Amino acid sequence: MNKIKTIKIIAFIAFSSLLLNACKGGLPGGDARKFPADPEKRIQKNIAEGKSLQMNEIFGVRQGGTFEFASSNKLWRASLDVIDFMPLSSVNYSGGIIITDWYSENNNQNESIKISIRFMTNEIRSDALNIKVFNRKCLDNLLNCKVTETSGVLVAELKKEILKKAAIYQEQDRKKKKK
Repeated sequence: MNKIKTIKIIAFIAFSSLLLNACKGGLPGGDARKFPADPEKRIQKNIAEGKSLQMNEIFGVRQGGTFEFASSNKLWRASLDVIDFMPLSSVNYSGGIIITDWYSENNNQNESIKISIRFMTNEIRSDALNIKVFNRKCLDNLLNCKVTETSGVLVAELKKEILKKAAIYQEQDRKKKKK
């Protein structure tokens, strides 16, 4: 048992040193002046850009729990159906979050959006979803990018479409159970 832990620790140290050495080489976006000084803002920026990594994922630590199948959750199914045209970056049913990758129409890489959907409850109601939409505008072909969170029409339309589709799924399931 100790041998496995030792191997995991050595692998973690080797992986960390590779990452640290790669940063010295001047990776794109490695300029500290482009990132907020406040740690909380940096964390939010990294999560918004899909750059998060959790130690539980590295060491295979799992949290227990009882979960329904994702296909039985109407909000989950509806959300995936509404954003099915976008590539997905992270999907975690037990964590209750869907994050898309950056998406742009007409192959315009200089302007793209990313959507994050967090499920607050399994009930079909307006406060069940926390939707965030991020816009990325770049100059010089994906260099000098600015990421901003938007609210308003797109967030409201996404929430409306997801809730409407979830209500349809719920009605279909109710009809199946009657038969």
